[in-house]
Amino acid sequence: MAKQPIPTELTPELYEFLQGEKLVLLATMDAATKGPNVSAISWVKSYNEKKIRFTVTNNSRIVANIKANPDVVMTVIGLETVYSINGKAKILEETMEGVSLKLSKIEVDIDQVFESMFWGAKITQEPVYEKTYNLKKAKELDEQVYEALMK
Repeated sequence: MAKQPIPTELTPELYEFLQGEKLVLLATMDAATKGPNVSAISWVKSYNEKKIRFTVTNNSRIVANIKANPDVVMTVIGLETVYSINGKAKILEETMEGVSLKLSKIEVDIDQVFESMFWGAKITQEPVYEKTYNLKKAKELDEQVYEALMK
């Protein structure tokens, strides 16, 4: 049986799924220890089929890690499975304009997209989270962030 090629871009369904408000696990290599580091992020949006953008506070160790080593893996749980999206990250803006928080805009150029769910199972419920601060302010901030992220 011929080996299937590894996809190098998001499927239309995964592109649509990553249109914001999703919990994504981001793996980087720690700049100080050189060991793996995994962080949960939520301001994530697919920019096109080959790029994903996200933002974190500009003093996050994620920013330092990417500057030291741009290789990242984004783990996405949804669409009844788990995806590992490998790519190279770059800082597009140290501090995004038009946002009240000091956030860095980061873009990932996708190298490979793996379906990494173990055999014989499917995800029956996506991870769900809720914001624990002022919901009106959270909505306003989310709108600012996503608008600035896609510029």
